This record gives sequence, structure tokens and C-alpha cells, in this order.
Amino acid sequence: MKKKKLITLILTFIAFLVISCGNQAKSSKPATGGLDDSSPLFQVKIDGKWGYIDKTGKYVIDAQFDDAETFSEGLAAVTIGGKKGYIDKAGKMVINPQFDNADGFSEGLAPVVIGGKWGYIDKTGEMAINPQFDLAWSFSEGLAPVMIGGKWGYIDKTGEMAINPQFDLASDFSEGLAMVLIGGYQGKPCYIDTTGKIVINPRFNVAYTFSEGLAVVWIGDWETGKYGYIDKTGEIVINPQFDDAGSFSEGLASVRIGDKDTGKWGYIDKTGKMVITPQFDEAAAFSQELARVWIEGMENRKLGYIDKTGKYVWEPTN
Repeated sequence: MKKKKLITLILTFIAFLVISCGNQAKSSKPATGGLDDSSPLFQVKIDGKWGYIDKTGKYVIDAQFDDAETFSEGLAAVTIGGKKGYIDKAGKMVINPQFDNADGFSEGLAPVVIGGKWGYIDKTGEMAINPQFDLAWSFSEGLAPVMIGGKWGYIDKTGEMAINPQFDLASDFSEGLAMVLIGGYQGKPCYIDTTGKIVINPRFNVAYTFSEGLAVVWIGDWETGKYGYIDKTGEIVINPQFDDAGSFSEGLASVRIGDKDTGKWGYIDKTGKMVITPQFDEAAAFSQELARVWIEGMENRKLGYIDKTGKYVWEPTN
């Protein structure tokens, strides 16, 4: 049981943090932000390479990259030959591939890896905060979670420590709150404000960042518990009933009914009503009125995009 709890916490944490950082990777967990408001582009995979389409499904940037992330603040991280760089919306490489890892821009900075350590670059590609962290996520609300010596804290945009490393896990700030874990992997997550003060006490086994006033939490024991949603006072507003769940974005949230092998993902509204029937093997958050979904399992999974009616705008491809 302890092993199961540890694995669940680690996988859950990785999933929502990757998303939170605009690393929204191709995860079943939702992406919070990432795509630009004007002329949004969406990554697609064709014959093993990644490119970008617009909202209508029209090709804008040819499939040519080994990997590609969502656009954020006008730039997107792409991979060529094992190194990451950044392109603009014309497909032009504006920061040459040179990083071992790189996440999206947020508040003018992006976390990157050089020599095994994380630091931050600006949009010219210049190092703004020198590589020194074991792990680092994107800035949000002026702060970024970083890990040093096995503990997480928060830095400001000058690189100074604003909340000292003391947490076993930490998420980005959203709507004034951040999820942190104290007490190791056997502990329970809680929420802090930007001063580091605990404002929602530990009581859930798993908790995600807040989005649109609600946060995903796991309620109950590890065998029979379910995912539901709380508000910023810590009160349950959508009863636990889902086997997995993502954060709200544009009024909808992805949820799974059934186990991870045979269950399907659909979408609910803020009343908890199912508005897009569970039918996908994986499903990410809506952004710019489209959501990434995957079908045909993990071995041969295909990526497509749906609108808010559940209709395909881009038929699934791999």
C-alpha cells in the first residue's frame, strides 16, 4: 500500500506540474495556459515529426521537429537532434537548439537545462538566472518553484529565494495559492499563499493547482477513493466520483471513468455535469476552444483535436 501511495503521488505530481509549467508535454493531464491568445497554433504529429496547425486545421508550420511544445508568449520549444531551441509562429528558429531540456516562456523567462542544472533564459536566449537548480518550473505570479538539495522553495525573477526550500514537493502559484507537500511522500499536500503561509491544511491524499477557482483533489482511501473538486476555502464543490481528473480550463475539465487501462476520458462543466461523453484514451485541457485527445491506447496512440461540442477539428494521427 505504501508503495502504491508513493507511486501515485509521484505520477500525479509530475503530471500536473509538467502541465503547469507549460510543459504541457503530451500528457493526459491538462495544460494550464500555454497557447497565445492571438492566432493560436496547435502541434500535430505526422509520420513521426511534429509541426503546427491553426484553429481550422490548416498547416502553418510543416512537420519537421523531433518534438514540439505549445506556443507561449509567441515562442515554442522544439527538439532537433536531441537539443531544444525555440521557434516563432513563422517557424523561424529564434533561439538555436542548445539546451538539454527546456520549457515554455512565462512572464518573459523560460527554464532550461545546461550541464545538468536548471536556469532561466530571456526571449533573446540570454541567461537571466544562472543554472544552479536541480529542478525548476516556470514563473507564475512572479514566483517559480525550484529544487535545491532535495527541497523545494520559490525564487523571484531576480533569482533570489523568496520562500526558502522546505517542501518535499511544490507546484506553481495559481490564483494566489500553490500546492506543497510537507512530511515526505507519506505526507499530505496543503496550499500556501505567496508568503509561504499554509491557508488550506493537509487533508487530501492528492491535490492539484487551482484553476478557475477550483482544484482537483483525491478523497477517500487508496482502494476506493475518487477525484473531486474543492474551492479556495477547501470545501468540496463537486463530489468525488471520478477515477482521474484534470483542472478546469475554459469552463470544462477532463475526467476519466474507469481504470487507467480500460477507462475513457470525457469532459464535465463546473456543476459536475458530463458534457462530452467519455470516449478518449487520454484528454488534455481546452485552450483557445480546442482540446488535445488521444485514441487507440498507448502503443499506437493517435493525437487529435476536438471543439467544445466534442467534434473533431483535426482527426487523430500519429
